Amino acid sequence: MLKDLSFFWPAFFLGCGLTAATCTVLYLCGGEKPSLIAAVDNRTMDIMFRIRGVSNDSGQVVIVDIDEKSLSILGQWPWSRNIMAKITDHLIQSGVRAIGYDILFAEQDRSSPAYFFSHLDKKTALEIPENLVQTLSADPALDYDQMFATSLSRGPTILGYGFQFVDDGLKSNDAQPFPSGVIRLDPATLQFDRISLIPAFRAVLNHSSVSASQSEGFINVLTDDSGLARQVPLVMVMNNIPYSSLALEVFRVGMDISDMTIHASSRIKANLQPVLGLSLGDRFIPTDSIGQIFVNYRGPSGTFDYISAVDVLEKKHVPELKDKFVFIGASATGLLDLKATPFGAAVPGVEINATIVDNLIQSDAFTYDRMTEIGLNYTLIVLSGLALTLVLCFLGPVAGGAVTAGFLIFMMLGNYYYFFLNHQYVGISLPLISLIFILLVMSISKAFREGKSRRFIQGAFSRYVAPDVVDHLIKTPKALSLTGQEKILTVMFCDIRGFTTLSEKMTPQQLGRFMNQFLTAMSEKIMENSGTVDKFIGDAVMAFWGAPKSDPTHAEHAVHTALQFKAVLENLARIWEEKGLSGISVGVGINTGPVSVGNFGSLQRFDYTVMGDNVNLASRLEGANKNYGTSILISKATRDLIQEKFFCRFVDKVQVKGRQQPEDLYEPLCQGLPSQDIIDEIRVFEQGVEAFQQADFKQAKKIFSQLDQTNPCRLYLSYLDRINGYLESSVPPGWDGAERRERLPVVNRLTTK
Repeated sequence: MLKDLSFFWPAFFLGCGLTAATCTVLYLCGGEKPSLIAAVDNRTMDIMFRIRGVSNDSGQVVIVDIDEKSLSILGQWPWSRNIMAKITDHLIQSGVRAIGYDILFAEQDRSSPAYFFSHLDKKTALEIPENLVQTLSADPALDYDQMFATSLSRGPTILGYGFQFVDDGLKSNDAQPFPSGVIRLDPATLQFDRISLIPAFRAVLNHSSVSASQSEGFINVLTDDSGLARQVPLVMVMNNIPYSSLALEVFRVGMDISDMTIHASSRIKANLQPVLGLSLGDRFIPTDSIGQIFVNYRGPSGTFDYISAVDVLEKKHVPELKDKFVFIGASATGLLDLKATPFGAAVPGVEINATIVDNLIQSDAFTYDRMTEIGLNYTLIVLSGLALTLVLCFLGPVAGGAVTAGFLIFMMLGNYYYFFLNHQYVGISLPLISLIFILLVMSISKAFREGKSRRFIQGAFSRYVAPDVVDHLIKTPKALSLTGQEKILTVMFCDIRGFTTLSEKMTPQQLGRFMNQFLTAMSEKIMENSGTVDKFIGDAVMAFWGAPKSDPTHAEHAVHTALQFKAVLENLARIWEEKGLSGISVGVGINTGPVSVGNFGSLQRFDYTVMGDNVNLASRLEGANKNYGTSILISKATRDLIQEKFFCRFVDKVQVKGRQQPEDLYEPLCQGLPSQDIIDEIRVFEQGVEAFQQADFKQAKKIFSQLDQTNPCRLYLSYLDRINGYLESSVPPGWDGAERRERLPVVNRLTTK
């Protein structure tokens, strides 16, 4: 990402906006968690359960199982109640704390002899003496329901019943459960119709012939939208009267506690006050707002101790059951009492009740505080959201993805070790979803901005920089300043000599073709050498090296390009000579120094260009070529950078307008060393320049005259012209050998484009 603030701030504000939007969603949810968030939280809890694995139970809860073994020996279910009576007697004789029946005995036992004789059809009844029928019907030894009821009345037994939640037209005001415990409400000023419990429509009770247990409790195990039993109600309400679950009653009876208190909130102003929890004696049981316990499952099916029902039936006394909480239920597949839990999809329902009692014994059921969850969610959303935003702004999506993964892992591990293992249910899916959402939206936004930037770069630079430079800018856009920055660059101006006279010989169409050929050839050579074509100014080309792609050898590339222009012009000359054009030459000026480079112009139209005094000097050097008869002139700054890689000769020392110090001008002749003849000639020339700068004009004139006779050129004539002028007049005071602009003859003046 570019370090330009124009790119940083939009991304930063976008991330802050997304964070604020997530906080707004959390605020609007209030006390109600959206179903999607709740589902993700629940799935996260399931994963944590499986990561934790099996945890130790108290060892005080045992299940007497109506299993496949019992069915194979005693026959199909339901069994005769005399069998259930015998099992109950054996359990009581074993000294159990409480017996909970996760079974509903809603009808009379039709296998009972008493039931058989009392329901004989008239024809059969007439064939049996009436007194015999009455005697058999009234015999307790033949009434299995009575036998079972008698057994239930002998010990700490709790029968289960069921609740219906929809109006099925079967409700009877007489069908009311009768739990033995006393239920109070705190605060006492509240009424039961003002607390937020799950309402039931009617109760499906045990048949009155067997309703002789010490207490009763509902056996409903409710599941959530995903079909899992994660939260199970301990208390529900019917006809404005609260009723306890089977598990809660088994625990209460087993602990010999006579009363229970439902604690409701008095601070929240609502039609129904949320439940805070229950208390049995000095033990507080936290619940959710509607009286459900968050079950702390011990493990998969079979975690608790199971004893086959037929084994209990065959033993009058089972020592390992002494002081145990016992549930009688079914695990046999055909009895369809299977539920889904975080550990599996087929867990016997009786094991869920056993788990609840074990949670109550060890006081390690999960607690849930919506306010704690909301506060933690706000903290995580803000801190992680802002941190991720800064990472994405400075380091980009790859680092942002890594940081997001780190945050997710950190939050999950923190939730697991700090909350889950301490039996606290805290959902953090909203902060996790928020992080992923911020990552996706900001990454897409960045990709869109980068795509726009790539299109801009490609459109803006493809016409005047080499394709590899365009590719580099697209891959590393931070190398490009779109506002303007100071860099040391090498600037070139190239101009056709005598263009005005040349253009007069051509028609507009011919001139257009000529200029296209010339400018195309020059531009291609510039871009081949990593240069940037800045602009075309009539017959001139302006270019620079070192931006937008950094180039440590920008001066060498610029001089090398200028020397290659000669070969390019030779190739073009052959084409132009066929059309009657000959003697075409160019002047090139090159200077190196600090310039301002970037996009300059109006809001509607701007160009990527360079500006500054060093740009003006390059333009003046290009124009100075005609004063000396040279084709390429470079400044001392450029000469110092190329060092010995190019052979250059000193041309002159000139003080241009606007500069205090004189500028040394050099002409690059070739790459490497030239022939010995040229080297010898230049040595003589340098002697003449030295005499000239020391004001020894007679000696200088002698040297330059000899050079001009041997190899006539404009450079030698330029010096002779000035020497003759000084011989005819006195030397100015403080003369240092440099030519001032105002003292140059018209032909020698350095002109600016």
